[in-house]
Amino acid sequence: MGINGNIEFMPENDQGISPASERGPWNKKMVKMLYKALARGETETIARLVAADLEWWYHGPPQCQHMMKILTGESRHREFKFKPRSIMAIGDRVIMEGWDRGLKAYWVHVWTLEEDMIVQFREYFNTWLTVLLRVSDTGDEIPVWQSEHRQRLKRSLPDLVLAF
Repeated sequence: MGINGNIEFMPENDQGISPASERGPWNKKMVKMLYKALARGETETIARLVAADLEWWYHGPPQCQHMMKILTGESRHREFKFKPRSIMAIGDRVIMEGWDRGLKAYWVHVWTLEEDMIVQFREYFNTWLTVLLRVSDTGDEIPVWQSEHRQRLKRSLPDLVLAF
C-alpha cells in the first residue's frame, strides 16, 4: 500500500518488471512519492522506498546537506523545503531540480533505483550539473540533462559533470 493507501509499489504489467530503459515513468513516480512522504513525515513509506544502506554523495557547502539530514531524521522537512521544479528519468536514475530564490539556494538530486528501491542518492547544492550518457558502442558521451539556465537564476556557481 502506498501513500494514499491505493498506490501499489509494483507496476501493473503482464510481462513482469520492465527493462531499465522503460522504467523511467515508474521510477519518477517512486521518487515523487518519496518527496511527498518526506514532506508529510511518513517514515514507514520512506523506509519502503529507500534502501537501508543508501549510498550517498554530496557536493556543495557543508551547511547545506539538507536532504541527508532529513533522510537520517536529524532534521525535519520544515527546516528546508525541497520543492522540485523539474523531474527527468534517464534509465534507472531520476533527476530532480529546484531552487529557492529567497534563500539563494539551487539544488539537484540524482536518485538511482534498483528493483523498485532507491539505492543511491547524489545531492548537488549550489552547483551547476551537466549529465552525460556514455554510448557503449562508441564510448562517446552525449549530454542528456543540464541544470537550469544560469541567466534565469542570476547566479554564478561551480560546474560539475556526471557521466552515466
